[in-house]
Amino acid sequence: MRLHYLDEGQGLPVLLLHAFPLNADSFRPQLAALSGRFRFIVPDHRGFARSQLGSGPTEMDRLARDALGILDSLKIQQAVIGGVSMGGYATMALLRRDPARARALLLVDTQARADDEQAKLRRGQTAREVLEKGVEVLVDSLLPKLLAPNAPLATRNAVSTLIRSNRPEGVAAALHGMATRPDSKDILVRFAGPVLIVVGEHDELTPADRAQEMKALLKSAQLAVLPGAGHLSNQETPKAFNRVLEEFLSSP
Repeated sequence: MRLHYLDEGQGLPVLLLHAFPLNADSFRPQLAALSGRFRFIVPDHRGFARSQLGSGPTEMDRLARDALGILDSLKIQQAVIGGVSMGGYATMALLRRDPARARALLLVDTQARADDEQAKLRRGQTAREVLEKGVEVLVDSLLPKLLAPNAPLATRNAVSTLIRSNRPEGVAAALHGMATRPDSKDILVRFAGPVLIVVGEHDELTPADRAQEMKALLKSAQLAVLPGAGHLSNQETPKAFNRVLEEFLSSP
């Protein structure tokens, strides 16, 4: 399996896992602003952009094993580990598999709950549509849910480009994988390290109440609600996001 990843900056290692259906370049605003102080390792998930797909559904545990494999190859024993949306699901799967690797957690616009039956059916239907019609259907159907209503045109265009960078087979495999993920509340409640939870004020996919639910489970969590942002807060309000991230990464 060949996996592509970005490795930029120096200092404290920070593993970032991207949202569905984007790629590693979705974290460029963070790399540009903060790689002078921190080392960012940011993979394209299997089946996305420049990474190979493999076989079967892209389960969140597979993404976790891929991420651990990258850390192993770089001889990084411990890192701050986090992700946006699907990347948050993969982060929790990694925590289930090898919690000692996480020095701290970053959970952005995500949730600990598993999909209910309706959500599973929707993911299956979307997977079929993507395989039949291509990833352009996601640009039309998902983009309005990913971004706040007043998101700038430049941000909309950038996210559309990231979506179009992916292959239908990889997107469908990830949809099936997200549908099978377990509830992760039992994992979060056992984590005692520092945690930063970030959610966009206008996130309709994983709204602020889901972020509050995760915060209540974690002993050492702080929550930042970013005004004006939707589901992709790191891209929509990068200055505010980078500020809270830098403060978190700089704390003892």
